[in-house]
Amino acid sequence: MTVGDAIVRCLAAEDVSFAFGIASGKLAPLFEALSRQQSVRFIGVRHEAAAAHMAAGVFAGTGRIAVALGELGPGGGNLTTGIACAYADNLPMLAITSSNALHLSEPARGMLMELDLVNLFRPITKFSQRIHDPARVPEVLHKAFREALSGRPGPVHVSIPADMLGLSLPFTKDHFPSPARYRSLSRQPAAPDDSTRAAQMLRNARRPLLIAGGGVVTSGAAAEFLALAEALHAPAMATQMGIGAVPTGHLAHIGHGGVIGGTAINRAIAEADVILAVGCRFSSWMWHGTGPGFAPDAALIHVDIDPAMIGMVTPVALGIVADARAALGAISDALPQQEPVADVAGWRDGLRAEWKQYQGAMDSGTPLWGEGGIHPAHLSRALAGLLPDDSLVVYDGGHTTFWSNDILPVHDVRQRFHEPGMGQLGFGTPYALALKASNPEKLVVNVCGDGSFGFTLQELDTARRNGLNIIVVIHNNAAWGVIRAGQAKAGFEFATELEGTDYAAIARGFGCHGEVVTELDDFAPAFGRALASGLPAVLDCRTAYVPHPSMSRFAAMGRVA
Repeated sequence: MTVGDAIVRCLAAEDVSFAFGIASGKLAPLFEALSRQQSVRFIGVRHEAAAAHMAAGVFAGTGRIAVALGELGPGGGNLTTGIACAYADNLPMLAITSSNALHLSEPARGMLMELDLVNLFRPITKFSQRIHDPARVPEVLHKAFREALSGRPGPVHVSIPADMLGLSLPFTKDHFPSPARYRSLSRQPAAPDDSTRAAQMLRNARRPLLIAGGGVVTSGAAAEFLALAEALHAPAMATQMGIGAVPTGHLAHIGHGGVIGGTAINRAIAEADVILAVGCRFSSWMWHGTGPGFAPDAALIHVDIDPAMIGMVTPVALGIVADARAALGAISDALPQQEPVADVAGWRDGLRAEWKQYQGAMDSGTPLWGEGGIHPAHLSRALAGLLPDDSLVVYDGGHTTFWSNDILPVHDVRQRFHEPGMGQLGFGTPYALALKASNPEKLVVNVCGDGSFGFTLQELDTARRNGLNIIVVIHNNAAWGVIRAGQAKAGFEFATELEGTDYAAIARGFGCHGEVVTELDDFAPAFGRALASGLPAVLDCRTAYVPHPSMSRFAAMGRVA
């Protein structure tokens, strides 16, 4: 078979369902191989950055790896932003790029589109390798999958010279074993003594707090996390990557997303005496200025699959290197059958009451501009009332995401999606498309700012061509909102205006449904028409800029010393 066919066989062994990219010349033998099979669906995009975001979005939404394809030179280089986001968010994906023929590339001889993608991607991948021998393609791909899916997950990259992809070699079935033959599928357990000690610390706590990071989602440990919170009567929260581990309606829920999630979260972080953080690396979304704002005498129990994460940002009382699901199960099994030493449930219920009070206060606030526009909290509440329980929603943008994070209800993991690692604007439309491709029966919504939407609005063409009927809800305050607000505080304004664009008309130009919404009462009917249209849809909602209550916390988490 050809090397292109061999690659497809390797993808099929890993149950890869999607590949994203743009049809290209040097990758033609791989595209030919993809065209002859049905197991991997190829979706052509309008910019390769969207391909990488879509591959990451597939894993975020399903837990299954996907592929982003990029031609040599700028085609592969365009994958960079999406790969960097996947790396920052610990989301595995496989990037495959072409390169000039090997004998013309090492060292480079000035060929057209010459770019060393292997070294370009090394800082933002777990593994980046050019193939030098076509017979080793299966071996290199097996290593790539092993790196992507083992330990702390992340993106990987394989570059294949143009003169190799079309070659025919005598591959055999032994070259394409099941994944269990070349990577471990088992869960790393926690040490028994560590589990017992953690359980005793949690049971003796007066003010315990449980924090679910992205590792809880990746491990499939949400049920175990919630069961432990229930057994302890403890409050619990999720990071931006762990959203859904604590459903909005659960008694343990006090907000989510880190320090921007409200006053209850911030008080819990500051007052907890024992903290169990699982699959959480304490990014700046958890910081109060220069680090997590835990009480000086708080005891931190940190569970992570990557030993390098333990104690990296904040000292621990107990570090447990283990798979999240295995560790949580072991801690629950070791939990002493005794009553808590204090009214832990009262601590939890007080925090939840504070969260509800915080929710009620979000409808106030004075617009900085856009007087007469829709209040962003009101728009978010209107959307929340229209979402089925199994809906999938992406939060894309700066200030806009805060309202979605606080107001839109979440019932399970892999339902709400942010990009907290890089804060990349414009990832939302590609993510939503990937989620719709993976879950065609579900409602998928991308809530974004007007600035963010402009980064990838060309992918409306991808949506329409592939029948990926997402709904984009734009909070359009006609500005780079957070930047304009910051400039105003400093006493100036420069280059932040985004007035005069009709995004609904742009959507219609791509063959999609588009409407401008200027009044809150018009939103629900417009949303209904978008659903009924049978097309990808854009609702361009004209909003006021009202500072979110957590803006000061957001500013403080990245404060310059």
